[in-house]
Amino acid sequence: MTTYTIVRFYFDRHRRVIQTGLTREEAQEHCNDPETSSRTCSTETSEAELAETGHGTWFDGYEEE
Repeated sequence: MTTYTIVRFYFDRHRRVIQTGLTREEAQEHCNDPETSSRTCSTETSEAELAETGHGTWFDGYEEE
């Protein structure tokens, strides 16, 4: 069975693995959530992520493991 990794991609090209071992459907569901992008995030997560990492804007995507 093919599994997928959620990766947070930053504007400055930095990458961070968020989660592993997901099905394609689980990965797609995660990435379709508005809270998984700094542009559409409505919680304090976006500002906290920027302050913590300093890597700029971000979004979550997925890759085959």
